[in-house]
Amino acid sequence: MAPVFAHGQLRLYLLALLEPGPKHGYELITELSARFGGTYRPSAGTIYPRLSRLEDEGLVTRTDEERKSTYALTDAGRAELAQRRDELTDLEEGISETVRDRAFQVRDDVRGSMRGLRADLEAQARKARATAVPGHSSGESARRDSHARLAEADGLLTRFRDEVRADLRRASAHGTIDTQALEAVRRTLDEARRVLRDALR
Repeated sequence: MAPVFAHGQLRLYLLALLEPGPKHGYELITELSARFGGTYRPSAGTIYPRLSRLEDEGLVTRTDEERKSTYALTDAGRAELAQRRDELTDLEEGISETVRDRAFQVRDDVRGSMRGLRADLEAQARKARATAVPGHSSGESARRDSHARLAEADGLLTRFRDEVRADLRRASAHGTIDTQALEAVRRTLDEARRVLRDALR
């Protein structure tokens, strides 16, 4: 994915996040993640060096309390924020667009995984139809062959379930399972069931 912030934008946004009141570094990280709907979470190695530079520039102050440091705007920080209010408005609009783009990309990744699994099922069904020889086996041999194929099919279904569940959990963590995504999952599963039923007739 493309970088979230252009040069200097994260610095400005940290000032904006501190405007309502003092915050710990972890709170700033959490607020940024929430603002991006979970599609972006800056690391401590990204946030704390910038806070240190803001402190060196006299734009924020740091208060150490036990193991936590609290950051707050100074008068100079508020003045810079006021001077760059228009730039901050543009930045907020850009963030909203970035959130939408990232959500669409995650949702497309989930759909791509679903299409890939569906293609695997269809390929297995075609293979089963191509290799089936009516009347070739009978009695006990036929039951053994059928049982072996059932075990293989059960393994495929388990893998399908586990991979789709992992994709869905990742999408849920990013907050991108909406009504449209759920409907795509439902349609794909219905189609996979239809393909399987046709193969088993």
